[in-house]
Parts: sequence; C-alpha cells; structure tokens
Amino acid sequence: MNGRRPRVLVNCAVSLDGRLAYAGGARARLSGPEDLIRVMRIRAASDGVVVGVGTVLADDPSLRVHWELLGETGGRAPYRIVLDSRGRTPEGARVLDGSAPTLLATAADCPRRFPEGIERYRGGTGRVDLEGLLGDLADRGFRQILVEGGAEVLSSFFRAGLVDRATVYIAPWLIGGHTAPPLLGGPECPDAAATIPAGPVTAEPLGAGLLLTFSPPGRAGAPL
Repeated sequence: MNGRRPRVLVNCAVSLDGRLAYAGGARARLSGPEDLIRVMRIRAASDGVVVGVGTVLADDPSLRVHWELLGETGGRAPYRIVLDSRGRTPEGARVLDGSAPTLLATAADCPRRFPEGIERYRGGTGRVDLEGLLGDLADRGFRQILVEGGAEVLSSFFRAGLVDRATVYIAPWLIGGHTAPPLLGGPECPDAAATIPAGPVTAEPLGAGLLLTFSPPGRAGAPL
C-alpha cells in the first residue's frame, strides 16, 4: 500500500430512532423518492459501491445505478464491492451475475473460489484489511467509493477513521424494538472517550425526511 486511497463517502437511510432495518434485519425501504434520486447520483459518480456480505445475504441487492431515476438511459457502471471475509456470498447472488464489474474482498486465508470474471482482493487475518483494500483500489485507479452498509461495515469504516464525508437520510417514522439494527454495529461504547467524532453536522429537509451531512476527522491516509 502506497498511502493513497480513494475518497470514501458513506450513505445510509435510517428511521427517526436510528434503525437501518426492521426486526431481525428485515429490509426497510426508508428512502423517499427524492433521496433515492440523490443516492443514484452519488452511485453514478463513484467508482465503486461497497456493502458487507450481511447485506448481500439479507437483501440480495443489485447495487446498480437506476438510470431511469436520473432521466438517463445508461452510463458507466460502478464496481460492486462486497466485504466478505469468509466467502459467504451465495452462488446465486445478484452481485455475481456478471452484469457489472464486481470485486469480492476476503480475508487472506479465505479458500472460497468465485465465478470467472469476479475480481478478488485478499487481505487481513479473520477480517478484511480495509486500509489494504483501499490501497488496492487506489492502485486500480479508483478515486471515490460509496459505502452503503450494513451496520458492521459502517462501524468498521467510521472506527478506522476512513470516512471523508457521510450523509444520513432520516425517514419520518419510528421502528423501535430490540433486534432492528442501528446505524452502527461493532463493539460497545463504554464511555464518552470511545465515541466517534462526527465533526459539524448540517441538516436540511429532503422530501418528507431530513438529510444530515458531516465529515468526521480522518486518520488513515490521504485520499487521491
């Protein structure tokens, strides 16, 4: 790794009480029409869209740009990048369908083989080495990636100081309960010293919801 990395954008949508999904991680369509268009614009401007294998298992996303929402017929497809330390992506997952360039990032010792045409990054012991992955993406010419989740992936990027800009759409309803996943997973936060600084936060109305934007202080290498 040469110290360079792509610019890292994080985006997600949560309920008013900060939940990413319904009970047990069941998919919740939290973005309104205006937010969906905004997200598609960010996807279209990014070199890659990153999710964790948990999102693939729960939602089977295509991670494509819905050009029709942007009033366009098509364009360059960003890479679909899946963080899958142990190689759990199902053979029939849409991210493996060959319709867009795809990269699977696994731990170094993961023996899983993926279909021909699927690119691979191996790095890290037990978990994917995020800084190593970002260095690899920089070497491939990536200048910007969009990280979309889930909670464990978002937590990993924030706690590593790898987020340059974050946008969070707040949907105008509450979910509650004990098993609906929050915005951040990962280790428990025992006190104020373990919190993650977010920096100044701006808020603006977007459709029926609210869009928060902030830039956490980074600490892991300069973006390209």
